[in-house]
Amino acid sequence: MNEISRNAHLLPNSTLSSIFTQNAHNEMGTSYGTMDLLFKRHGSPFNYICGKSYKLMAIIGGLTSHNSKQMPQILNIYKLPQLSYSSFDPSLSDKTQFPSVYRMIPSETPQYLGIVQLLQHFGWTWIGLIISDGDSGEVLLRTLTPWLLRNNICFAFKEILKDPWAVKEQKKQLHSFLKNIRFNNSAGEEIFFDKNGELAAGYDIINTITFSNRSIHKNHVGRIDPQAPKGKQFTIHRNAIVWNHKFNQILPQSTCVGSCYPGHSRIVRQGEQICCYDCPQCSEGMISKLMDADHCNKCPEDQHPNKKQDHCIPKHIIYLSYREPLGIILASFALFVSLIMLVVMWIFIQHQNTPIVKANNWSITCTLLIALLFCFLCSFLFIGQPGKVTCLLRQTVFGIIFSLAVSCVLAKTITVVLAFMATKPGNKMRKWIGKRLAVSVIILCTLIQTGISVFWLATSPPFPEFDKYSKRDQMILQCNEGSVLMFYTVLGYLGLLAIISFTVAFFARKLPDTFNEAKLITFSMLVFCSVWLSFIPTYLSTKGKYMVAVEIFSILASSTGLLACIFLPKFYIIILRPELNTRDQLVRKKNCGT
Repeated sequence: MNEISRNAHLLPNSTLSSIFTQNAHNEMGTSYGTMDLLFKRHGSPFNYICGKSYKLMAIIGGLTSHNSKQMPQILNIYKLPQLSYSSFDPSLSDKTQFPSVYRMIPSETPQYLGIVQLLQHFGWTWIGLIISDGDSGEVLLRTLTPWLLRNNICFAFKEILKDPWAVKEQKKQLHSFLKNIRFNNSAGEEIFFDKNGELAAGYDIINTITFSNRSIHKNHVGRIDPQAPKGKQFTIHRNAIVWNHKFNQILPQSTCVGSCYPGHSRIVRQGEQICCYDCPQCSEGMISKLMDADHCNKCPEDQHPNKKQDHCIPKHIIYLSYREPLGIILASFALFVSLIMLVVMWIFIQHQNTPIVKANNWSITCTLLIALLFCFLCSFLFIGQPGKVTCLLRQTVFGIIFSLAVSCVLAKTITVVLAFMATKPGNKMRKWIGKRLAVSVIILCTLIQTGISVFWLATSPPFPEFDKYSKRDQMILQCNEGSVLMFYTVLGYLGLLAIISFTVAFFARKLPDTFNEAKLITFSMLVFCSVWLSFIPTYLSTKGKYMVAVEIFSILASSTGLLACIFLPKFYIIILRPELNTRDQLVRKKNCGT
């Protein structure tokens, strides 16, 4: 007040003086003191001269929140300003209820924000709180606690100290003057009230160190300034931590437990505060990138966690490739047996007029050789990166070609049976013998499989897809069969043809015919059925490229079985025992048979 009275620019031609009333620490005492100040001093009504030497302009006091709320109920009637330099409830900033209240200290709200940010800056989440047993301590505890808990900062302890200082009451009217006042104090700081009647000022953050020789060093660490632009209200000086290191001071690690590193998550210990937690590693397939993560996150479908489980990395795309050992072995074997098949075909073409070739229907034999060659070659559709075309063709081409091959075997078997039955006197089966029957069997059986395949492609065709879930760190590029039912229908029909061929050949194996193929066909169908019966459970128990490899192996094994059982014995006679491949030998065997 002396400073204002001496300053000619603030209240010219005016002198301020003060009147003191008794301290009040409750609402009743506050009301009594206020009424005494207004009406009982010098026995004059409020603001009437009547010989009074002063005019009451304002009331100043460092009151508690409860008292500060009590006084405006009286002072608002007379529009008498009430100036407080103590901490009070934020609700007093409501100018609708308390239009005459002015606050001489800045709002504590930025201070609370600054405290929280300061603690976060140094990573202090396990703190002790010491407050005074008074209004300011109560407000601080009630306001600051939720802010701390929202930012995962916990109390190691809370201590309330008795306030030894009594709250003093002290006693400028003119609301327009107070709302628009703006001047610099002796420290050069600009003083003014904001729209809420609060002093617009900031807080300096001071780091104080007391050394063993009792010398005290203070360092200006930062500042909380509510008037600064948003985002810059809280600042830490760059040299603050450097200054601490200069005096060999290590910042304390104020935490309940150590931090949870990336790859781990926080789990609060049961019955303890949120700051006391365990750090279990993320479960399989989950990651955490941040320190003290509240939970782990799942990687995208096309990525998987690294070993530390703190980042996601792309999954490797796998399929049966020509570049890997398994693909090279299968492709090489398929190429090898295809070359053998070409050699066998060339030998049979060169000797197609010899008795051993002519005796077993050369046209069916030639068709079967071609079908077996394509059986070997169709395995290449299963190797390499699956695409739309290869997925459409691989199973349907396989089914049609194998049906053609087995149909040729069935036609050969039926021809042998009918040829033997036609040799009996008076048998009517003679008219069925000929190329028409064999061709009809081959065409009919192959067309049925072709119809099944066309229906499959028209209703639910196969397509390429990524299997992202079977392997943790890999994506399997494979062909989805579209309709599993149609896939097993193709296999089932192929198995039906093989069983019929095996049954007919089994009953015809002892027929006394020269170069009788029934025994060879019986054994070849036995091999064929064994391969594909073992294929189904093996196929279902594998995934990815190994499932494809199982099917390729079954294709090559069954085709090789047909080649070895039906054609290699004849190949042996043609190449190594040509003396048995004569008409005289044929006639002599027939005579021996009869």
